[in-house]
Amino acid sequence: MAAKRPGPFRWLYFVYGGRLPDRYRDWVLHVATCPTWLVRAFGRGLMQLAPVLGALLAGLVVFGGSWPLALGSTLLGFLVALRIILAFAQDNVDARVAQHGFPAGHATAIRRRRHADEEAAKAARYRETWQG
Repeated sequence: MAAKRPGPFRWLYFVYGGRLPDRYRDWVLHVATCPTWLVRAFGRGLMQLAPVLGALLAGLVVFGGSWPLALGSTLLGFLVALRIILAFAQDNVDARVAQHGFPAGHATAIRRRRHADEEAAKAARYRETWQG
């Protein structure tokens, strides 16, 4: 059975730090542990940052007048934010999962266990290939 996904308004609430009702716990855990968890964390960070970058770009164009400078400044802000989002993604995702009632570090433990299982399967295939 697939985890129940929130609608667009609840998802936006979730993106901006809100706690979803308990019926979405499985979805939150899935989002935090699926193979694309880092891409999803980056997307949530960009959604949080989009209004700020939009206002910065608009303000610089309106008050500064030079759109190349405004665009460059906004791009630099985006790159700095990207680095911060990616640097703290694991901690942020673990905090988000803990906010929904799971133990601290639960998502990271699941991802590490899954990675170890995948590596063991690769090693077993490698041994079979060279021994057989």
